[in-house]
Amino acid sequence: MDKLKKLKDVDWKHLKLKDIKELYIEFKEIINYVIFGGLAMLVNFVSYFIFARVYHIDEVISSGLSWFCSVLFAYVTNKIFVFDSKTNGKKEVIKECISFFLARIVSGILCDVGTFALMVDVLHINDIVSKVVTQVMVVIMNYVFSKFIVFKKEKIQE
Repeated sequence: MDKLKKLKDVDWKHLKLKDIKELYIEFKEIINYVIFGGLAMLVNFVSYFIFARVYHIDEVISSGLSWFCSVLFAYVTNKIFVFDSKTNGKKEVIKECISFFLARIVSGILCDVGTFALMVDVLHINDIVSKVVTQVMVVIMNYVFSKFIVFKKEKIQE
């Protein structure tokens, strides 16, 4: 709630560079998550284009490969720039990476497929509206999984 109060107190009409810097520092994790999420989406589209149009790989296989590329990109950028993960050793990094991929698979099955199918086939909600709603759900679910499971910071005991 303290962060919301800071947002309300900002003089948006007279925003200065110092204010922008303070806001970035305060909301760095979320801002970086959105930025690198957008870049991961770009990686997905560009790699799909390369696999499907340049290398003429089947569209479904290209889609799977581009998903893998974008999730790998998201893992690396989330680890370094968003959640500042300090895993040490090959074994820890592999475990963290696998849990990241599994979390993305779970959110994909629950939201991208499951909730989308429920909204379109059962509730008869427009497919575009359903897609937008489920994508928002995916972003939120991925953030929660990443913050509280994959890149969870260990509490230092005093």
